[in-house]
Amino acid sequence: MRRVLFISLATCWLLLPAILPTAAEEISLKDGTKIVGHMTSLQGDMIEVETAYGKMQLKRTEIISIAFSENANATSAATPPAKEAPINVEESLSGTQYVNKTGHFTLIVPPDWKINLKLPRVAPVIATLSSHDDMGFLLVTQEEFSGSLESYKGLLELQYGRTFGDYKELSEFPIKIDGKSGLLFSFRGTSAKANNLPMRFLVAIIPSGTTYTRVATWCVEPLFHEMQPMFETIVNSYHGTGVPAVAQFTKP
Repeated sequence: MRRVLFISLATCWLLLPAILPTAAEEISLKDGTKIVGHMTSLQGDMIEVETAYGKMQLKRTEIISIAFSENANATSAATPPAKEAPINVEESLSGTQYVNKTGHFTLIVPPDWKINLKLPRVAPVIATLSSHDDMGFLLVTQEEFSGSLESYKGLLELQYGRTFGDYKELSEFPIKIDGKSGLLFSFRGTSAKANNLPMRFLVAIIPSGTTYTRVATWCVEPLFHEMQPMFETIVNSYHGTGVPAVAQFTKP
């Protein structure tokens, strides 16, 4: 039972997407217009969409719905492009100290946690860890984004919303991590890829210039309140040790 549950939970790392979707969205407007393209930024009440004819600015209040391709979602969320190779990360875990020399950061994790190499790493994922019983998970991404923290969070919401069934954001707070102003938010959702188990996530976004580090933790929802203090401690322990080498992980 535990092994089956682990396999289901572990697949959720694949459902933590990069910011920009690889599949086109179909956006329906109130005036009947349908626009096909990629959402590239969110500024206040305006969404920027890159289409075959160039970039367009759309008011969020004029949008009726956004349809995502199910086939594209399965491809982008579960199968990285063939040209992408697994990332070779220089990392170590000694006691409670996790050091990632490639991404230039450290974390403090519980003494029974481990580096989980069963979870593949392709851009922009740079770290994957889990509890000894594979019931709690942690994933770190680093990627370039030229927009604001609010825009990054907005695009992230759209991506999570298209990836998880019954997606619902539960909380959002400004937070100081490693001396930087970021965001901490939690949400719940289900996925067919994880046997429709209800999952609960706690995610921190830490900006540094145009580099955004995302520390995501998750577990099955019934265990979340038990694990939440531990997740918060891990997230708050994030410390940058240099300029992130994000260029080698960011898609062209």
